[in-house]
Amino acid sequence: MTTPRLLRRPLERFRDQHPVLRGLLASTLVGTVGRGLFFTLTVIYMTRVVGLSALSVGAGLTIAGAVGVVASFGGGYLADRVGAKRLLVVATAVMACGLLGYAVLDGFASYLAVACVVVGSQGTAQSARSALLARAFVGPARVSARATMRVVTNVGIAIGTAVAGVALVVDDAVVYRGALVVGGVLFLASVVWIVRVPYVDPAPVPRVRGERAPGRSPLRDRRYLAVTVLGAVTTVQFGLFEVGVPVWVTQHTEAPAAVVSVLLLMNTAIVIALQIPLSRGTHDVGGAGRASLVGGLLMVVACALWAAAATGSPVVAVVVLLAAAAAHSLAEVHLSAGGWGLGFELADPERAGAYQGVYGTGAAIGGMLAPVVVTQTAIGLGAPGWIVLASAFAAAGTGLWLVARRAAAGGPAADRGPGVGAAP
Repeated sequence: MTTPRLLRRPLERFRDQHPVLRGLLASTLVGTVGRGLFFTLTVIYMTRVVGLSALSVGAGLTIAGAVGVVASFGGGYLADRVGAKRLLVVATAVMACGLLGYAVLDGFASYLAVACVVVGSQGTAQSARSALLARAFVGPARVSARATMRVVTNVGIAIGTAVAGVALVVDDAVVYRGALVVGGVLFLASVVWIVRVPYVDPAPVPRVRGERAPGRSPLRDRRYLAVTVLGAVTTVQFGLFEVGVPVWVTQHTEAPAAVVSVLLLMNTAIVIALQIPLSRGTHDVGGAGRASLVGGLLMVVACALWAAAATGSPVVAVVVLLAAAAAHSLAEVHLSAGGWGLGFELADPERAGAYQGVYGTGAAIGGMLAPVVVTQTAIGLGAPGWIVLASAFAAAGTGLWLVARRAAAGGPAADRGPGVGAAP
């Protein structure tokens, strides 16, 4: 049986990847299709089928987000102890079981318990995955691997979202539950690919009880903590696009509501097309800092355009919104690449898990607070709120650039081994 020409090149590139990345890419694609199903249907399912109020759903997600913050932090340290691969297998399997649990909810208590399990295991898995990448790759290959995974994540979510559209059209409780079960099964299937990932040694641990682990603690690394805090500010842009933009478009502009889908598809397409090429060079601390600065300034442009869309006619509003989405998406690509470069290269290689756990904790806090920040600024205050957000993004991007510039001036980055720099 011959492979269709359209799929031949992607399959050849997949086979040429390093075994660690190949396993992670396969598991990511399968799992994110399930995530796309879940994220598209969950709120509608909770309110229309389970019978929860929107306020209850939001409260549950906030509490679960706090659990995810703790899990991200602890997951990094645990990855250094038991091994990132082992932890990733367990966390992904637990998350799959949690997703399956959504299909049998009967009230707020069960919803809260399941949400905490899902978000907590997701935070643990993210820290373990980052630690695995930090130990398996070095230099340009490390950021390139992370960028490739980001592209695959967007492809998988897009597929899952499209499939979820069928359930939305049917609008039946049985179909909703069935779709959530499919999502959980896909996540469980992704574990098979993680198991096939080659083993990567965990960090060395003390042989004498009470002896300190080798390497410095990320909690005493002021430079890394600064990068983590500033990076957390930049992650608010995800919540801005996912939560703030739909509300802003439908309640504050003359554009038709259908344009929201176009904006989300545009964001996905730009990330898929440009994340890998625009991530080149960000393995270097200086390059990562410059990417962060560009991303912060692009967010200033995006905020100005989002705000301006509220003042025009329907046609003008649509044009301005498309420009805003383009600027925002380019900012997302630059900020992501810059964050990966700084998060990897400024970390102590002997405590890779702990460092990635701390960095992931910052991102988790930013994601947890993003809906509140966005609704209290841009949505609640209008133009002044957009100015506040733009100022925060500009300050964060500039701060990351200054930290990177000072780090680069201190001399070349230390050797980050053990690891591999390129696919064999």
